[in-house]
Amino acid sequence: MSPFGLIPADLGIHAAIAICAIALVSGTARGFSGFGSALIFMPLASSIAPPRLVAALLLIIDFVAAAPLVPNAWKQADRKATAVMVLGALIGVPIGTYFLSRLDPVTTRWIISGFVLALLMLLLSGWRYRGKDHAAISVGIGGLSGFCSGLAQTGGPPIVGYWLGRPIASPIARANILLFFGASDFFSVVSYWFTGLITVDAIKFSLVVGPVYAVGVWFGARLYGHASETLFRSICYALIAAAVIIGLPALDGLLR
Repeated sequence: MSPFGLIPADLGIHAAIAICAIALVSGTARGFSGFGSALIFMPLASSIAPPRLVAALLLIIDFVAAAPLVPNAWKQADRKATAVMVLGALIGVPIGTYFLSRLDPVTTRWIISGFVLALLMLLLSGWRYRGKDHAAISVGIGGLSGFCSGLAQTGGPPIVGYWLGRPIASPIARANILLFFGASDFFSVVSYWFTGLITVDAIKFSLVVGPVYAVGVWFGARLYGHASETLFRSICYALIAAAVIIGLPALDGLLR
């Protein structure tokens, strides 16, 4: 099948190429540093294509990429603690999805830009939750992450900041994070499906963008160990900030 048959009819080849380029950059960031892909991809791609399509596209790609990691995470994770946080996501994801499906695209883009900027500030602050482990806090953070995921697939920073600050071994923290997002992505798939956000266009376009994203992840992983992590993280933060600025609807008349 020709790639042109996989591109949404109302998007155009130039826009599709631009989204693939964004996927390559965001995938590289993910492969090297383990974060930042959604924070780069969502603001930029949403300025080119409808946010509903972009969020569904990223969900499909991420769900396929993350699924093979879940079985091993299930074995290593603290499943009881993760389940409490997943309860919050079960509440937050449908709410975020509802807003994504109801708000007009420009309003959604403003919210995405605001979310990503706030999450960038969280990353820059180096915040880690070091307080006591309360069920209400776990549910609240899971709900916040789920809401961000449902609206814009940007639920990573709150969860990462929480689990990496806990006094547990890093392999368990990583497994908890992977298991949480496996569940959160599943909730998002179900929620997006029932609200009509996962469309034939999104599925077909993911066959074009997904492999490009995978190449970026592979390239970023290859870079790891051959470049300064501090420098690369700084570059990732700069890319996220640039994505927020470039993706602002206020600049549409100037940049698009």
